Amino acid sequence: MELRRLRYFTAVFAEGSLSRAAEQLRISQPALTRQIRQLEHELGVAVFERVPTGVRPTPAGAALNEHAQLVLRLADASREVARSAGPAREIVRIGLAPGVPTGWLHRVLGAVRERAPHADIAFTDASSTDQLRMIREGRLDLGLAHQQPPSVLAGAGLFEQPFGLAVRPGHALAGTAECRLSDLDGLRVLAHARDQVPTEHDRLLAAAHHLGVSPVWVFARFTENALACAEAAGTAAVLLTESSAGRLLPGWPWSRLVEPPFLMRTWLVRQPVTRAIVERVATVVAGVPVD
Repeated sequence: MELRRLRYFTAVFAEGSLSRAAEQLRISQPALTRQIRQLEHELGVAVFERVPTGVRPTPAGAALNEHAQLVLRLADASREVARSAGPAREIVRIGLAPGVPTGWLHRVLGAVRERAPHADIAFTDASSTDQLRMIREGRLDLGLAHQQPPSVLAGAGLFEQPFGLAVRPGHALAGTAECRLSDLDGLRVLAHARDQVPTEHDRLLAAAHHLGVSPVWVFARFTENALACAEAAGTAAVLLTESSAGRLLPGWPWSRLVEPPFLMRTWLVRQPVTRAIVERVATVVAGVPVD
């Protein structure tokens, strides 16, 4: 049954006249009459009977009108739903390595909503090593990794953050603005596992060896539970960035590590060829500055 015939039927029902309904519908009366007869043929019952003033609905016509009104309202609503939906949204999966500043991530999300409104962001916590593998496997679209990507992937440096030492309150090193690597000699220090920050991990061990410094390193994979890991390992200090220390170790004074300095670099990584929405989100992310 065509929606057009139902519209013709409801117009005749409302007007009580074929001629007035035809005028409203802007079709000829004979054409409207044929449409009503074809509707009755499809239904197998008469829906109108003629009266001196025009037509009036039969009991079948009265029942049909309620149904027709509902069907036509649903049809009209379907058009509005389709029109209001707009372009399809696409999920962009982004990996997060430990230590990415929370405030910067909030600004990234705001910028994406404004400049790439058809992207739905889905974050995944993962080490740098895991992110590079997941991008190659197609399980992540973008990575925020602390490891320079291999040549088979596209990468761009985003920002650098200085490493430092969050020291247990009351310790002799607490409250100093800077500390040297030599100050860590014999100190029990919690640090990220190699797959979380591989480049600086290797550089740190090489520098300590070169200086003849022997901290008691406790390497662990941690993101949000630095305090629990430090308490479990009984460490006097935790090696991490200032932003992470302020969030994960409140009350533990942080000192910048110098002589030599160490920087945690963050790269934006993706496949060389990817979806347009991923490229768009990558451009937005790269344009958000870090405080």
